This record gives sequence, C-alpha cells and structure tokens, in this order.
Amino acid sequence: MNNEADPATFHKLYGTRTSRLVYRGDDFPDYLLMTALVWLVAACAFGPRHPLAWITLGLCAWMVWAFRVRHGWELAVPKIARRPQDALYMVVYKLRNMRLAWIVAAAALLVENYVIWRTPGLPHHTALMRRIAFGLFYTHLAVLTVYRSAILVAHLREKAHVRAFLMETSWKAALARQPSIAIEIVHAYCTGLLTHILLLAPWYLAITYFNFSLVLLPLTVPLGFYIHSRFLKVVNLWFYRDHWLAHHSELEFLYLHGPHHDAIPSGLIGVSGNGYLEGVLRHTMGGPGIFYNPVTTFLIHCFDVKVDIDGHQFIPGVYPHVPTSVQLINQHSTHHFGKLEPYSLGLKLDQPGVPEDLLRRARVFTKEQQNSAELDERLTGFKWDNPRFRQYIDLYEKYLAMKSRESISEQPASLEP
Repeated sequence: MNNEADPATFHKLYGTRTSRLVYRGDDFPDYLLMTALVWLVAACAFGPRHPLAWITLGLCAWMVWAFRVRHGWELAVPKIARRPQDALYMVVYKLRNMRLAWIVAAAALLVENYVIWRTPGLPHHTALMRRIAFGLFYTHLAVLTVYRSAILVAHLREKAHVRAFLMETSWKAALARQPSIAIEIVHAYCTGLLTHILLLAPWYLAITYFNFSLVLLPLTVPLGFYIHSRFLKVVNLWFYRDHWLAHHSELEFLYLHGPHHDAIPSGLIGVSGNGYLEGVLRHTMGGPGIFYNPVTTFLIHCFDVKVDIDGHQFIPGVYPHVPTSVQLINQHSTHHFGKLEPYSLGLKLDQPGVPEDLLRRARVFTKEQQNSAELDERLTGFKWDNPRFRQYIDLYEKYLAMKSRESISEQPASLEP
C-alpha cells in the first residue's frame, strides 16, 4: 500500500478545488438540472412508459419540493454553466480511475456473446435467460424495497427518538431550519429508493441488450465471482479516489454525490454509498458488476445493498438495530456527521477488543476492505481515535441505553409475588 498511497495521484484535481458536504439554497438551479437528468436517465434506460420511469418522475418531483422546504431556494446561474469544463473533467476522472477488473468483465461478456452468435446450435436459451434475468432484477428491487419500507415504518414510529438523537449531532441546524422529522424520514426513504432505482439502470440495460447463455452458465457464474474477488482487492483504492473527488470537485458533489449527504444518516439511504447519477456512473465506468452473469450480479447486488443499508444505520435503537461493536469498527459515521474524512470505506478491524463473532462475519470482506481506513491514515494523516468519533460513540451508547430502559418499562408487570 505504501507505493499506492500517493497523495499526488489520489488528490489530483483539475480546476478549482471547492470542498462541499451539504447543499445550500443557491444550489437549487443545479439541483433542478440534476433531477431532470435523473428522470432522463431513467426514461432512456427503462423506457418513458415503464413503471420505474413514472416512479422516478414522482420521486424527482418530491425531491424538488423537499429541497425548497429544507434549504430554501435562490435563482442564480447554474454553477455548471459557469464552469462547463468541470463536466468534462468528471468524465476524465472516471476514466482514469477505472480498474482492470472492469475491462476483463466487459471482455468476458463480449466473448460470451460472440460464442452465442457463432454456435447457434447449442442450447443457449437466451430468451429464457433474459426472462430469468429480469425476474432476478425485479425480485432484488422488490425484496430490498420491502426491507427499506420496514425501516421507514420503524423510523416513523420512533420519530421522537430519532429527532432527539439528531438534535445532539451536527444535524441540529438542519432540523432547526426544517423541524418536521417526519419530512426528514420520508425524504431519506425516497432518497434511498430513487438511488436504488438509478443504480440498477445500467444492469437493466445490460440485460436488455446483451445475451446470456444457459449452457455457459456453469462457467460464467464462477468467472464473475472470481473477477469480482479481484476487484474487491482494489475497491478501497477506487472508492477513495472517487469519493475524494465527490467532496472536492463542486460539480461532482452537486450532480453526483450530494443527494447521499442531503438525507439523515439512516439505513433508509443505504444503497452503495452514492447519489442518484453517481450510481449510474459508478456502475458503468467503475464497478464491473453489470457485465457478470445475472445470477452473479443478483447475488452481489443483494449482498452489497443489504450491507450498505445496515452500514448506514447510524441512529441507535431503531430498526435495523446495529450494536455498538459494529460502530466501533466503522468510521463512516463521522463522515455523515459533519466531517469530510474518512474518504475510504472507513473500516478498521485490526484493533483491540473486536468481538470474535464480528471478526468471523467480517471474513466475507478482503483484508483491504477490513482495514480500509489505513489508506486515509497514509494519505491525510487521519486519526482513528478522534474527538468527533468518541463523541458519536458516547451518544450512540447513551441512546441505546435510553431505548433499552424504555423497553423494560413497557414490559407488563409480573403477577408472581
């Protein structure tokens, strides 16, 4: 990692550096353009009459209304019109950050389609495979949406608890400006759902325009998992660079990453750590997942989105319940409570006191993922033991204890003497 952790590479920026963590009222023109692009992408990917395109349109309308309520709005020249070259830089950044696994996965899919074309006599059953692929696509979206909806109900039921916790964090100012916690919770749910739909748009296109072979499935499924295992070795390097740009290139924040930070830090927003359009770009010019066999992509997407939902549950005592032990090895929380760092995946399992069961469950991640925060330490001098993190853990434990006492008090009294 020493040779790879070069700030000149990871912090290279063309043009003006503007660090951003939240939206402002004067971002409204760019936000409006961004939401229009979101619907355009959905309409092009799914078709303008597809139910997902209509759902996207409704969610975009809600987001525009919510932006005005939560931030106000100012009419001004969009920032993208002032610096149109930054849009080109965004593409350059993505291209230069691409990894070998993407090329290998894309090449493997092209080879599979060539084999299908050259061997029409083999039982490829491409039409059947496409039906199966779409079935997996909708199953994934439906199951994770049900899970997200259950989290929505839980947060609305515990909205007083949610608000009380957030009022002791950096979200206090936002809640003072827009005091309805119900609006914030629904906004977070809509953010997660819209992000999820856009994240899946590239996969939908891959299913639509590429063929997949049934007879080659015993080869393509494990091949996809192997390619992905190689990508996971470098995913923290790729993510750090992409994430750093998202906070220091203003257009990257406004058009790609900003929505992810515009919602309260709850599992409701979890998808893959990205904003609406950011998910589209990351899954067409970053992660290789759309090129795998649909069975492989389905399993990887289900795992990733579920982990990301749980990994963004930074509000204690509300479903999905996350123990303090998990928060102690994940500092992505500080990033959602007013601190730019860490830019990496933010994990550190190589530390004293990590429970054995947590170490066992973490074996599904690569060593590079398990101790991803080391990259921040090398590149920025990030300190794992920092005041904001200690404050968050103390607050987390405080509200967990409060919830535990409430649960005990709500239990019926025993009739036994």
